[in-house]
Amino acid sequence: MVRDKGDRNGSPTGLLRRPAGLGDEVYSAIYAQLMSLKIPPGGRITVENLVRELGVSQTPIREALSRLEAQGLVVKTHLIGYSAAPQMDRSGLEQLYDLRMLVEPFGAARAAEQMTDESIAALETIDQDMRRSRPEDARSAYSHFAQSDGAFHDMIAVGSGNNLIQDTLARLHTHVHLFRLYFHSRATTDANNEHARIIKAIKRRDAKGAEAAMRDHIERSRRRFMVFFTGEQS
Repeated sequence: MVRDKGDRNGSPTGLLRRPAGLGDEVYSAIYAQLMSLKIPPGGRITVENLVRELGVSQTPIREALSRLEAQGLVVKTHLIGYSAAPQMDRSGLEQLYDLRMLVEPFGAARAAEQMTDESIAALETIDQDMRRSRPEDARSAYSHFAQSDGAFHDMIAVGSGNNLIQDTLARLHTHVHLFRLYFHSRATTDANNEHARIIKAIKRRDAKGAEAAMRDHIERSRRRFMVFFTGEQS
């Protein structure tokens, strides 16, 4: 971990001394702890502990926690402080997928019609990144996949040209809630294959095909993550 420059009290001594990218590095480190359940749902997050663990001052940590709060991963309570967001229950998961099924297939169809070639290329780049093998431990790689999965779906929402679709999906924090449910070793491979079918349809400008591929992806994802509550094998 890159350490920032600080005074004896752990406060930054000057903005110019702060390493470029430190905020993103701190954010990624805390994000990984939350997604891998090192910090469990509902668990208390102490800024002072993170200062000692990550070797940085409070400023980038508080900035990272604010970003994570906006994503639905962290909750800030008055006079108490920060904690990891509670886990989604079965009813919440069902409702999440019901809403996704209403919104995302339509968004994919519109993206197939309106997405620019440059945006499609960017979507493919995200997809390739999700497929790349990584040297980290399995849970760290899974956390990275979760971030990329969120970016993948968000880019399609943006490509739909419908601001309400993008805003709705952003507020759902879908990838955050799903990937924190439990470590699913097959989820990455299966999702990659389903993403490939979505991209293929969008590249063909096949609105109906993109809608069907997204609908299939969401339904399969529902079954994968519902295992957490049913104990069945997917």
